[in-house]
Amino acid sequence: MTASTADARPPELRLPKRRGVELSLLIGAVLISVYGYAAVGLARNNAVPPDVAGYGAGLGLLALLAHLAVRLRAPYADPLLLPIAVLLNGLGLVLIYRLDLETPRDQAATTQLVWSTLGVAFFIAVVVLLRDHRVLQRYAYLAVATALVLMTVPIFFPAVNGAKIWIRVGGFSFQPGEFAKILLAVFFAAYLAANRNALAYTGRRIWRLQLPTGRVLGPIVAIWLLSVGVLVLERDLGTSLLFFGLFVIMLYVATGRTGWIAVGLLLAAAGAFVVGSFEPHVHSRVQDWLDPFASIDAGRGPSQLAQSLFAFAAGGMLGTGLGLGHSILIGFAAKSDFILATAGEELGLTGLTAIFLLYALLVARGYRAGLALRDPFGRLLSIGLASILALQVFVIAGGVMGLIPLTGMAMPFLAQGGSSVVTNWIIVALLIRVSAEARAPHPGRTEAGAIAPIVEEDPPDVGHHQGAGR
Repeated sequence: MTASTADARPPELRLPKRRGVELSLLIGAVLISVYGYAAVGLARNNAVPPDVAGYGAGLGLLALLAHLAVRLRAPYADPLLLPIAVLLNGLGLVLIYRLDLETPRDQAATTQLVWSTLGVAFFIAVVVLLRDHRVLQRYAYLAVATALVLMTVPIFFPAVNGAKIWIRVGGFSFQPGEFAKILLAVFFAAYLAANRNALAYTGRRIWRLQLPTGRVLGPIVAIWLLSVGVLVLERDLGTSLLFFGLFVIMLYVATGRTGWIAVGLLLAAAGAFVVGSFEPHVHSRVQDWLDPFASIDAGRGPSQLAQSLFAFAAGGMLGTGLGLGHSILIGFAAKSDFILATAGEELGLTGLTAIFLLYALLVARGYRAGLALRDPFGRLLSIGLASILALQVFVIAGGVMGLIPLTGMAMPFLAQGGSSVVTNWIIVALLIRVSAEARAPHPGRTEAGAIAPIVEEDPPDVGHHQGAGR
């Protein structure tokens, strides 16, 4: 072997972009959604809906525009993220349209399609304009300040269905807390990336838990108090648990210390117990969870949770078929909080499992993108955003199935809710951007999709934030 050959640098590994795979999966996602739309019409009216071509063309156009944005601006992005989002959004539109047939005076599918279009527009804007996710680290404190404002404003508006989480102006309404969760994820990722050493290795040790100094621990206590404050003032158990759970997960990822998970679970359980015992709205939901059939025994008829359990039971293994269920008996929340019951009844355990697997795959690919990054901020941001989706699915599915007390959150992409679907599209866009950076060819990369080792990039001064261009 000659010296020139021995000293030559290995060729840079060029990972496949897999945009063709993404396009193929998008076509399949659109076709599945169109098939579901046609199946509902055949089951209800013995005819294919006359606007099925328009529905398919509209959903296909949105998917194509999103795909072109990814192809041009994030060519190395994960090829599964966008097709999964399109399929879940398409199935959500099918389920809402199916329930609209039972409520002629309350049509929500068209409005949901408009919100979905707006969500895809935000998706394209994020993918095109945000060239480097690390830029967000510069605006960490602006993000948390904006999140606090968004969470506080609904307190001054009337409660809707017992919770103060809505802002209604005329015929327009939205949930600011949906957007606040993304901003909080950005702040948590930036703060923990800059202070993870102090959180893990400094302070006083009590039993098996290493407590950091008060200066570093202060924001943790503030987040805990904020979680309880949101729960009490807005009567929204789900959002409070989501915010607190998000921070605990990201704290564990940043420090690697399982003790924080135990502390987080204890604090969350204590707060939920206190508020569930003394706040009437939350207390009623806890009582309904403990005995969902009490209203039947009392002669008042089945509650929403009882009707949801009946719907899941009626679905069996293969379901009754799209359009042939009776989940509308759940009442006003059938299209929002309880839309998973419609999926369970009409698609059965098989279809429900497929939906959960889609969510699991979406979350797993988000985790994988984060673990493949070398910068701590990007790793924490990706894991935080994926955890938001995971926590929502667990809290909502657990509530409608009677595993935990019911909350008022929306199932990602499936449920009726404009703020929710727009926020979820932004989350997918950020995961696309992070995964593109993780899969892009870099000097020294030796294996496609290899998980990056955890490296120390921060200076010893834990109070100093990383530069956004690092």
